[in-house]
Amino acid sequence: MLTLSRVIAGGFGCGCVPLAAGTIASAVAAVTGAAMLLVSPWLVAAAGLLAIIIGCAAVHAARVEGDPGWVVIDEFAGQWITLAALSRPSWLGLIIGFVLFRLLDITKLGPVGWADRQHGVFGIMMDDVIAGVIAALLLAAVRLAWPAAGL
Repeated sequence: MLTLSRVIAGGFGCGCVPLAAGTIASAVAAVTGAAMLLVSPWLVAAAGLLAIIIGCAAVHAARVEGDPGWVVIDEFAGQWITLAALSRPSWLGLIIGFVLFRLLDITKLGPVGWADRQHGVFGIMMDDVIAGVIAALLLAAVRLAWPAAGL
């Protein structure tokens, strides 16, 4: 049954894509994140936090079991957290942020993997949140190391 909580958890339809739903959701989040960056990096950071809160509530209300591929609100949260490390949108910054986040989300290295092994809403949401925080830190380090790149 289609409910508002399932629509939100499914990333407003992104989770319905039959292949690579998480990558598609991350790409949509990168595009919408770029638009938010045009206003302020604080807006994209706030959107990431809001996606965590609303995503947790939606996943809980939808009574999601396990971590099904159609649940992609966590990708939105993680990608927006990553992009909050940029001061403005640039093609290079968006691509690096997207790749860093997807790499961490797919490989599940370190604390990302630990969070992924947790049960319930925490396990579903927090692996992407942690991947987003780590990717944001790496993206910020790249910005500091190569300021001429214009990230």
